[in-house]
Amino acid sequence: MTTATPNSTLRAVRMGLLMSQDEFARALRAAGERAGQPNDASKRLVQRWEAGTTAAPRPVYARALESITGLPIESLGFAPAIPQARVVEDGDGGHDVEPARPGGTAHATTPGRGRAPQPAPTGNYSGVWLSRYEYYSSSRGKTFTGLHHVVVLQHGNRLTVRSIPGSSDSTLTVDLTIDGSVVTGTWVEQTAGDSYYRGARYHGAIQMLVEPTGRRMAGKWVGFGKEMDMNTGPWGLTFEDPSTNKATLARYARLPGDAPGTAE
Repeated sequence: MTTATPNSTLRAVRMGLLMSQDEFARALRAAGERAGQPNDASKRLVQRWEAGTTAAPRPVYARALESITGLPIESLGFAPAIPQARVVEDGDGGHDVEPARPGGTAHATTPGRGRAPQPAPTGNYSGVWLSRYEYYSSSRGKTFTGLHHVVVLQHGNRLTVRSIPGSSDSTLTVDLTIDGSVVTGTWVEQTAGDSYYRGARYHGAIQMLVEPTGRRMAGKWVGFGKEMDMNTGPWGLTFEDPSTNKATLARYARLPGDAPGTAE
């Protein structure tokens, strides 16, 4: 018998939107109504997705998820379609996909040089962090700093990092793997339509080292520029708050450096 792997990415995205599971389900139903494709999303269904007991949503739910998160379904932590997966009742007016049992599919290979994933460090990095990176703008001839408040959720040796809405005019997502004191992964930034970069989407790789205190990570990013040239620069995460509840995230839904508001 296998144990379901929680979908920490979906949970991070939901929490980044400052929504409870019930509010998220209501937003999914509203998105379906707006699109003329009603669905029966419920808190229980959201719980099944986040717990990993339901590996992939039906198309009607997938479209609603993309609508309210602004992210493609592939970026929401759902498993890819599995040929031997079987269809099960989701208990909310339809069917979703349940992971196939052992022996039905081949196991995924470990990325890299075949080395098994290393155990996660003893520390728990879940919480609110301040993300800070620097980049050089060749068109403006200056170095700029990008700041976001982000929510970090840890599951095993994986970290999902999502910017908190309101903390910047761009949306940032980072997916990291921990190997001892080394964190390695990928980043994606979607710029605002009315910003200097006019809604451009950038992505690349990142590697950082965790300081012994566990309260700061520092390293480098690499990515491509407007002229398709490769760029790099410093990137760091600084710990702010261990809580990831709704009230805490609401306090950080502001530009870094601004005085925090009073949470309801």
